[in-house]
Amino acid sequence: MLATRFTEMFGVRHPIVQGGMRGIAMAELTAAVAKAGCLGFLSAHTHADPEGLRQEILKTRGLTTQPFGVNLTVLPNIVGRDYDAYAQIIIEMGVPFVETAGSNPAKFIDLFKRAGIKTIHKCPSSIRFALKAQELGADAVSIHGFECGGHPGEDDLPGLVLLPAAADKLKLPILSSGGVADGRGLAAILALGASGAVMGTRFLLTQESPLHPAVKARMVAATERDTRMIGRSVRDSSRVLHNRLVDEILEFERRGGADYHELFPLIGAERWIDASHRGDPEDGAYPLGLAVGLIHDLPTVDEVVKRIIAETTTVIQNRLALMVTG
Repeated sequence: MLATRFTEMFGVRHPIVQGGMRGIAMAELTAAVAKAGCLGFLSAHTHADPEGLRQEILKTRGLTTQPFGVNLTVLPNIVGRDYDAYAQIIIEMGVPFVETAGSNPAKFIDLFKRAGIKTIHKCPSSIRFALKAQELGADAVSIHGFECGGHPGEDDLPGLVLLPAAADKLKLPILSSGGVADGRGLAAILALGASGAVMGTRFLLTQESPLHPAVKARMVAATERDTRMIGRSVRDSSRVLHNRLVDEILEFERRGGADYHELFPLIGAERWIDASHRGDPEDGAYPLGLAVGLIHDLPTVDEVVKRIIAETTTVIQNRLALMVTG
């Protein structure tokens, strides 16, 4: 067992979180993470309407009795989403944890706090956002380093520097997102001041993940050099799998003059979700972290968690402790 401020505050056995990945964080994956003793999050905005989220919560509860949460990502550029209604579903269904992300979370952190719900706010590569979330009353923050898949922010700060800098300034528990796929990574971020790891890419590549097998196979074959950053020209940077479409996107951005509305059909989640349903690893900008270079198999979630906890314990007890002499 690894006890941290996060495990004690959120009542989970292991300091590992499955992020609320759009199109991926569905009932089967989230339930498997919860049953393995970690904190899993469903993705609210995977569902076109709040009722869809309600049904996914019910489905997850049918698969596990362990607690789990919901990710509420507020994206101003996506129209037609009633985020207040999603929040009300979360409260009505008695979900104990929420991961807030996107635009200013002040309203939602306050709403969930009054409902007795603990919140983790996701902060892309920035201590200033984490400090603001702490001021607003978040219970913990998740800080994304430059290594993470999806949106790491625009500051290009790696976890090795970002985490200890954040630990020096923050009082609440810090979760680290980016670069962790095994016990060595978990031991490292705990040493740097984090209370737990948020893992996306490692959980993405498990048996319970809904990603198409052909896309999973392509990712498992990838190395740490097989991701690219897209969306930089419109300050919406995202780390994704390097493929044919991504080369087209990068060329489009290099030519200059593209705006967000022109890029969105290429880089948006709808494109890669559709490509995954078709089993096409080349036609979507699939979010993927640098940790993919450390992943060489497709185990179950339970196998992943047991392996990581065992390796973390070995690293701390047998490798690091033996280095201390005198």
